[in-house]
Amino acid sequence: MCTAISYAFSDLFCGRTLDIDYNLGERVVITPREMPLYFNFLDTINKHFAIFGIATIEDGTPLYYEAANEKGLFIAGLNFPENAVFHEYEDGKINIAPFELIPYILASCEDLTGALFLLKKANIVNLSFSDKFPVTPLHWFLSDGKNSYTIESTKDGLNVYENPVGILTNNPPFPYHILNLANYANLSSKKTINGVCPNVELNFYSNGLSGFGLPGDFSSASRFVKACFVKHNSICTNVKEALSQFFHILGSVSQINGCVCLDNGRYEKTYYTSCINLSKNTFYYKTYYNSQINAVYLNNENLDSRDLICYPLITSENINVLNKDN
Repeated sequence: MCTAISYAFSDLFCGRTLDIDYNLGERVVITPREMPLYFNFLDTINKHFAIFGIATIEDGTPLYYEAANEKGLFIAGLNFPENAVFHEYEDGKINIAPFELIPYILASCEDLTGALFLLKKANIVNLSFSDKFPVTPLHWFLSDGKNSYTIESTKDGLNVYENPVGILTNNPPFPYHILNLANYANLSSKKTINGVCPNVELNFYSNGLSGFGLPGDFSSASRFVKACFVKHNSICTNVKEALSQFFHILGSVSQINGCVCLDNGRYEKTYYTSCINLSKNTFYYKTYYNSQINAVYLNNENLDSRDLICYPLITSENINVLNKDN
């Protein structure tokens, strides 16, 4: 289970939580401009925009969970079980496997206009990367930090929805999440007003009562509502605050180890939280056991090489001790 958001201040930010019960050696991965990208049904792309994000690397191939390109386009894959349906190869379409969608869009498209044009012709093919990496049921969050879209391949075909709130979680399908927001339209961050019995004086015993009823559980529908409320009511005054605010927004829907038990007896937790400053090509992240914000600057690397650039995730806590022994 995961949550992805966009956030626009003076700079543009996109990122996500990854909520899982295990890991596959995820790391920050930069795919430079001249590293060949291979596809099952499409021509190899030998020169392309630089791509950076978090991926698992298998047989030299980065399997991106989320990534952006150097032009400021972002896409993340989120779990979408029971609803995701990938199809057979179709003549006349851009046939692409689920694990190829992120690198193909980011390598080929400079902006949302290009990505949306490509998606009109796309067909997501039911093809796994390998026996070790079977097909994962996904839907995708596509954004440039200002405008966002949701991509869902279902039994009805490929649907691309405008996403006006800049939020995506997991099941149910995206149209439900937007409809469900109407159930919480009364929520507010403002001073509480007595609308239930205006002629009776009530004791507003606490701040925040106007947000009473805001979901706090870990379900995807509740996380969608809560992330939407927190994001659209958040306030900051500068870019540094915006970065911190981004992590606070996703922190409001993060999963705590031990609170969501799976059928296998393991527990989901927010293994990492990522944030990409699309305006400055900077990747930030925190992990469950390392609350420090770590950064990788895309433009500090040789982006014209042919070799992957990788940074393992820091997963142990780094505590800043203020009174160290002399």
